[in-house]
Amino acid sequence: MAWLIYTSLELLIAVSCCLGNVLVVWAVCLKRVLRQPTFCFVASLAVADFLVGSVAVPLAVLVDGWMEMPFQACLGLSCVVLVLTQASVLSLLAIAVDRYLRVSIPLRYKEIATEQRSWTAVLLCWLISCLLGFMPLFGWHNGDSPSTSLMNSSHINCTFLAVISLPYMVYFNYLCCILLPLVAMTILYGLVFYNLRKRLRREETSAPESKLRTLLLKEKRLASSLALVLLLFAACWMPLHLMNCILLSTGPQGVPQIAFYAGILLSHTNSAVNPVVYAFRITKIRQAYLEIWRRYVVCQRGQKDFKFLMEISAWRSEQ
Repeated sequence: MAWLIYTSLELLIAVSCCLGNVLVVWAVCLKRVLRQPTFCFVASLAVADFLVGSVAVPLAVLVDGWMEMPFQACLGLSCVVLVLTQASVLSLLAIAVDRYLRVSIPLRYKEIATEQRSWTAVLLCWLISCLLGFMPLFGWHNGDSPSTSLMNSSHINCTFLAVISLPYMVYFNYLCCILLPLVAMTILYGLVFYNLRKRLRREETSAPESKLRTLLLKEKRLASSLALVLLLFAACWMPLHLMNCILLSTGPQGVPQIAFYAGILLSHTNSAVNPVVYAFRITKIRQAYLEIWRRYVVCQRGQKDFKFLMEISAWRSEQ
């Protein structure tokens, strides 16, 4: 029964991830105004979130001890989840760096942060994510532990922690690849809000109704929305990583199984909530959503209704 509930929730999260993040990527491709450096990185984050729903969630169910497979196959599948998490972190870091450059060097920003350079940075983020996420394949795994000592010749009951080393998850993945970037992003957003507040105060005293002040307020709202995305990422992923730390120090008895599964569900939920945040907080993306709805849903439905009415009219005229 518990497995059925867990799998059903994972399925619901997966569908939400796929639908919501396809909409985000579609919006960025549709609207020319969204093809800016910031939204290139938002699209990269949406791709990572989409892959969480379409790949990572099914793999999470698959590598939950329900299948036996060769050690290396189980290890490779588990590493895919790490790659997608790392891609999300680096996309968030790229967004924070972009916002900092936008505020700190506004006159040179457009010269430095071109669309081509942004997509190059996106590609670099994904390459680094693959390098860091697939690192367990090159030796940092549980292949030498007693339970998996026959990894080259036998099948194992595939679970994530049966193949992925907890020291790798805590000391490298969490402390180096997630916590350090989160600290860097927190500092960057702190500097962004500090600079914006300072410039807004200056504008209030000199020209309270100026266009620059309006622009700065828009920048502040966008930065607040993207900082909220970062905050949600930290809130959704921290419990699972803290439980890994407890497991490393106390052993399997340190964390109840239901709490661990709740942490996994919470981490996957993060990929489903980002499109909702964009819709409510970022005007340009919300407008793109509405345009997609009007152009591809309402109009298509209207055309079908019109065609249906014409067919009825033609049928009646023949009677």
